[in-house]
Amino acid sequence: MKEKYVPPEYQKNGFTCPHCGAFSEQEWITPYYFAGATGIHGLDISLCRYCDKIKQRKFAYSVWVDGKLVYPISSTAPLASEDMPEEVKSIYNEARTIASLSPSAAAALLRLALQKLVVKLECKGKNLKKDIEKLIKDKKLPEMIAQALDSVRIFGNYAVHPGKAVSPGEIDLKDDIDTVNKLFELINIIVAYTITQREKIAAFYKKTPESKRITIKERDSKKE
Repeated sequence: MKEKYVPPEYQKNGFTCPHCGAFSEQEWITPYYFAGATGIHGLDISLCRYCDKIKQRKFAYSVWVDGKLVYPISSTAPLASEDMPEEVKSIYNEARTIASLSPSAAAALLRLALQKLVVKLECKGKNLKKDIEKLIKDKKLPEMIAQALDSVRIFGNYAVHPGKAVSPGEIDLKDDIDTVNKLFELINIIVAYTITQREKIAAFYKKTPESKRITIKERDSKKE
């Protein structure tokens, strides 16, 4: 079983190290102040206990400026679901690599990832809004998954076409990494419901006697 990913967080005692990839206790050296072009800034250093333990001392530290991770350049977004289709996962991972540098660009890529995902879920992929409507109807998706689909679509649309927002200026993803990280989470939730859970249930259902499955199928056909 994979170790749970815990994104690096300022002053947190433990998180997934952006160097070694292991969840580890962090020792903080704080604060150091320096003068920059925009004023006085706080600099902190977090030391990974696991990196230090395996004698990779040159990789043991991460640098934070004003509470933001600046070294190494690492994503705080959650890892992609193992069940995410590879074509979708490729775009998702590309979005992760740039999320801390450009949240809005990451949001735009997540919209593209969603578009690829709905195609995998048997939609055409030409009009995302209509595809989502069809997906909700055909798959009988619950309201919370419908909201997740539309949230990624709407925020992604704004990232691509900010001037077309209903209320220009209301949504600003330029530096909003927290909101974009939530979009990553929503993509994983959508995959979990539409792929992971359904495949697990379908695999287990096949273990039931065939005669029972035929009876249930006949029952369900009468409802339609």
